Amino acid sequence: MMFQGKVVLVTGASRGVGAAIARAFGAQGATVIVNYLSNDRAAAEVVADCQAAGGDAWAVQADVGSPEAVERMMGQALAEVGPVDVLVNNAFRAYSFDPEQRRRFGELAWGDYLSQFEGSVGAAYHMCQAVLPHFARQARGSIVNIVTDLVERPLVPYHDYTTAKTALVGFSRNLATELGPLGVRVNCVAPGLVYPTQASGDTRAHFRESIIAATPLRRLARPEDVAGPVLFLASEWSGFVTGQVLFVDGGLVMR
Repeated sequence: MMFQGKVVLVTGASRGVGAAIARAFGAQGATVIVNYLSNDRAAAEVVADCQAAGGDAWAVQADVGSPEAVERMMGQALAEVGPVDVLVNNAFRAYSFDPEQRRRFGELAWGDYLSQFEGSVGAAYHMCQAVLPHFARQARGSIVNIVTDLVERPLVPYHDYTTAKTALVGFSRNLATELGPLGVRVNCVAPGLVYPTQASGDTRAHFRESIIAATPLRRLARPEDVAGPVLFLASEWSGFVTGQVLFVDGGLVMR
């Protein structure tokens, strides 16, 4: 198993893409820290799935937007399972992906941008600050940040959300440059519309169909489609890859 003996922390892992990523790491033998905000039952189900697949898992409730909560979570993790080897920053501020109901630029306040920035870059910042001392002592580590293909092709101008995710790409590349000499790699995975998830549930059928028609692989991403690229970037198979954005959208964005 590729991640046997490794400790992997996935934020926002009780549902959707985060849950799929956690389960995939569990199936590869990892000990998975399933971070979640409020849904105890869903987090427990992900833990059970990881264990049934041959790995181990432990659910930890923490608001990753709070530096104090993150520090407590990392202290618990160190005491229970040891230092983290892989960090996946998947959690983000709640958002509804409905192109017909989205707010236009003139309807957005600066506070809307700040809220999304805190949910994406702020959460990643707190998590990276907490895990970095462990990575530095081990002289290795991998960080994978989940962004969106909208950073390259804003098919729908979700202004505040996409701006925050674009900032997370910049954050990741600066971190990759600084941490590379320490043996730490930082990359991003950029999915297209992932369906079905709670966030994409409001996306109308005709809009989903238009994306499918424009996508070379002729379907939308499923949560499981995102997990494989994350595991690749976290593994030794990508040991000489850092500062990159891997688009996972069936070829809608080609670079």
